[in-house]
Amino acid sequence: MSSEHPTETTPEPAAEPVGPWRGLWLIATAVVVYALDVVTKVIAVATLEGQAPVELLGGAVYLQLVRNPGAAFSMATGMTWLLTLVAAGVVVAIIWILPKLRSTGWAVGLGLVLAGALGNLTDRLFRAPGVFEGHVVDFVSVFAPNGDFFPVFNVADSGITIGGILIVLLTLRGRDYDGKVAKK
Repeated sequence: MSSEHPTETTPEPAAEPVGPWRGLWLIATAVVVYALDVVTKVIAVATLEGQAPVELLGGAVYLQLVRNPGAAFSMATGMTWLLTLVAAGVVVAIIWILPKLRSTGWAVGLGLVLAGALGNLTDRLFRAPGVFEGHVVDFVSVFAPNGDFFPVFNVADSGITIGGILIVLLTLRGRDYDGKVAKK
């Protein structure tokens, strides 16, 4: 028996299975990286305050306490309150996406960005000089002290950067947060 239905099409590749696992990946990633950010900042403030930069790995890394009132690369230093609102918006957006999340890669990427946003938001809310004006604690400088080669950063900044890169790579590969794969 032959099929006389020329309109038959090949089925689309299935999206990743639905279930709570993607959300758990996001939450677990965010909790681990956020905790690491908070702990390293507490240690940095306790041990590096008022100290000269500490050289590690033959000068590849320097530990040095810097209180950053601005965004990445010390931009927008007079707009701490706006940066606080942007970070809060990022947190809300990621929580809004959570129920629609069907991609493990996106879950990890968004978890990293969420942890970074929460880490720096915590500083902006609870550190001096005050609520919505708090300075972010940065303490890692690479290849030179004082951010002479690359701006001084922290674990939260690393989470945002790595998570952002992962999300861009997934997008370039046609992978959506809802598990769908775009045809090329």
